[in-house]
Amino acid sequence: VVLVGAWGWFLYQGVIDPLGGINSLWPLFGLANQLLSVIALCLGTTLLIKMRKTKYLFVTLVPLCFMCAVTFSAGYLKIFSVDPKLGFLSGAQSLTEQAGALADPHKAAELIRQASVWRFDALMAASFLLLVLLIVLGSAIQWWQLVRGTKPVVLRESEFVQISQLEAARS
Repeated sequence: VVLVGAWGWFLYQGVIDPLGGINSLWPLFGLANQLLSVIALCLGTTLLIKMRKTKYLFVTLVPLCFMCAVTFSAGYLKIFSVDPKLGFLSGAQSLTEQAGALADPHKAAELIRQASVWRFDALMAASFLLLVLLIVLGSAIQWWQLVRGTKPVVLRESEFVQISQLEAARS
């Protein structure tokens, strides 16, 4: 419930964002999507290792390496880019400076609020990157232990059964 509420808050912030919600929502949704793909590719790699199908590891490891490179470079740029239109932190700094130069306190307060949202977005993006890093490192440790034989291979997945065998068993 908390996570759904948090995503709902992000959607609401995107709707009331005077600069357009796409500036903050799209990068965060993109990073969350990359996180899901990293989880799926790590799981697939783990299953291949446990099933002793290591000759097929390139099918999951190549896309995983690509996803990690893209996710970390895009996340780093979105957080730390010096271009205020690209980086969350530089954009927040720019909004704060603009607010200081305004005579209208209502508009200044709105810019300061938006700067706070962008700082929070930077924190969320960094959290997603940290989760990606932890998942990949944790998975790599498991893979190393499984390949070296220091961790027993325990498969909880069911064995492959052809449909024709199931139909024959029913008859």
